[in-house]
Amino acid sequence: MINGRNIDAAIKIVKQSVSNYQVPVLERFNDTIKDPYWVLIPCILSLRAKDEVTAIVSENLYRIAPTPEQVIKISLKEMEKIVYKTGFYHVKAKNVLSITKIILNKYKGIVPDSIEELLTIPGVGRKTANLVVTVAFKKLGICIDTHVHKISNRWGYVKTKDADHTEIALREILPKKYWLKINLYLVLFGQNTCLSVSPFCSKCPLTKMCPKIGITTSR
Repeated sequence: MINGRNIDAAIKIVKQSVSNYQVPVLERFNDTIKDPYWVLIPCILSLRAKDEVTAIVSENLYRIAPTPEQVIKISLKEMEKIVYKTGFYHVKAKNVLSITKIILNKYKGIVPDSIEELLTIPGVGRKTANLVVTVAFKKLGICIDTHVHKISNRWGYVKTKDADHTEIALREILPKKYWLKINLYLVLFGQNTCLSVSPFCSKCPLTKMCPKIGITTSR
């Protein structure tokens, strides 16, 4: 069982095990472009899409229109074509354009740096708000995606039914020094070792610590 007594050791092991993996597209965008808008928009496109697809589509959109002012000039029909590969393209195209319009009109082109303010924008959920705040602004937040929710429950560190409850629980017990990076570490760990279906428990560096809660088949 992973708990408050050994969470430091567990996260240290995870950090080391994922150190050679390519970081997610949102982190790469932020490192190269350094614009919160280009953390927000790829995050909208990433919902239910593979990271490599999100990267290709986001980079293509950036080449076509690198600023919010240029993005808003793209027609809905053309935006649907641009984001098509990420899936749910009708909704995503509308969201990209409507969110961009709000950023320009309400916030004068500056993406808000608080979770509370971001959540007032239609189409922006808690995962997106937390990711923008932590990745783009380096402010405290805990981004909960499927990997963070899945792994923290497998460890027995929390016992929650959904992502929102996982965020609440982690805010109570996870040391704040890990808040900014827990999503990055567990996304990479979840994509490569602690898979949703048939995880690689035999080669997992945490196999002796992890109680493997909910796992019925592993490799």
